[in-house]
Amino acid sequence: MNFSQERYARMVKRASPDSSLLKNCMAAFFTGGLICAVGQGMTELYQSFFNLSLQDARCATSITLVALSAILTGLSLYDNIARFAGAGTLVPITGFANAVVAPAIEFKSEGLVMGLGAKLFVIAGPVIVYGTAASVLYGLILYMVRAFSG
Repeated sequence: MNFSQERYARMVKRASPDSSLLKNCMAAFFTGGLICAVGQGMTELYQSFFNLSLQDARCATSITLVALSAILTGLSLYDNIARFAGAGTLVPITGFANAVVAPAIEFKSEGLVMGLGAKLFVIAGPVIVYGTAASVLYGLILYMVRAFSG
């Protein structure tokens, strides 16, 4: 069966659910903003109640948000939030935690090592590799700029 591009486009449009661009953008904006506001609240909480410095409070907040995201992913609740919020859950650090944990949860039936262990690095591996390579490159550039500038 040979389809023209126009016919295929019409079939896709008929089969695709309608979505409101404005509604999707607003849901993403407010959910992402809420996640960031919760993070800011955690930072304030860590500073006030635990007397942490701003830098330590920010670190504790990042760890807490990643842990909460991983737990919500493991309980299959993060997907429901993401279904509503769309890209609003991807932008903050919680989206990265979800992207790391989700493949591991999906493949847990393959065992602890080949399922959970190996699939944790499906997303995290490239990010860690490119992050490390970029930091080395930036460090070398900074070193050369400082060495030759004065």
